[in-house]
Amino acid sequence: MKAIVINEYGNRDVVNYVDVDRPEPKADEVLVKVRVAGVNPVDWKIRDGMGERLGLKLPIFLGGEIAGTIEKIGGDVRDFQVGDAVYGIVPSGGYAEYAIAKVGEIATKPQSLDFENAAAIPLGALTAWQAMFDLANLSNGQRISITAASGGVGSLAVQIAKAKGAFVIGMASGKNEQFVRDLGADEFVDYTKQNFEEVVKDVDVVFDTVGGDTFERAFQTLKPGGFLVTAVQFPSAETAQKFGVNAARVYCKPNAEQLVAIGKLVEEGKLKAHVSTVLPLSEVKKALQLSQSGRTRGKIVLQIVT
Repeated sequence: MKAIVINEYGNRDVVNYVDVDRPEPKADEVLVKVRVAGVNPVDWKIRDGMGERLGLKLPIFLGGEIAGTIEKIGGDVRDFQVGDAVYGIVPSGGYAEYAIAKVGEIATKPQSLDFENAAAIPLGALTAWQAMFDLANLSNGQRISITAASGGVGSLAVQIAKAKGAFVIGMASGKNEQFVRDLGADEFVDYTKQNFEEVVKDVDVVFDTVGGDTFERAFQTLKPGGFLVTAVQFPSAETAQKFGVNAARVYCKPNAEQLVAIGKLVEEGKLKAHVSTVLPLSEVKKALQLSQSGRTRGKIVLQIVT
């Protein structure tokens, strides 16, 4: 089968499109025939060297976000059957024609989604869900500010927060204002024209996917006791204490139960993906370059051709 593998860390030149043996599922696993794989910043960050810091061992099969059909099931699997359409996050390498998944890492694909849109949801939606609810305990009626609200994660976060009854402030560049408002944002802030910390005040939660200066300034927008959760930064306990708030970093984990809840929002028409670019698996280098540019709106996905 075809798969994307790196044997060393570096730039796009270390990304290899190669033939490898098809894996076999163990007792608690399934083999998924991948139809579409989602592209995420973590993929090129691992390629650039983050994989070593995470303790991953070379060679590394890139990718993790998938949508496809079950090709084969392990002996102890009872919840799925061959042919079932599924989506989720796998650690075994999603940029491939076939991928191994444990039962707790995938869920049944929402019927209303095609494979392209299904592959654009799991990592972003789970990251947002775990950040806003597991860590920040966002609840109905609270105010949340979401940075990069037009991005792959932010656009899903806006919809999920709104579906759960929060008052949502979306932050992005002005060209994306209508897009963010159409997602359900109650207010929009153009960070290119105003200092957002001067207009956003007394929010209960900030969900940040930008980091750097944006992350540091976001502390000023929280009410006392509020919660800043980030997907990209390492929060300082001293800074959080200075502002009288809480801060944490979210590390997305596969969670089939949460994927089911996310799928319900999809079926209810409260959550949809926004796919910006579809490329074949063989053009993975271009896909990673687009992701790294940070200029895409919505999601980049790879079409797997078998």
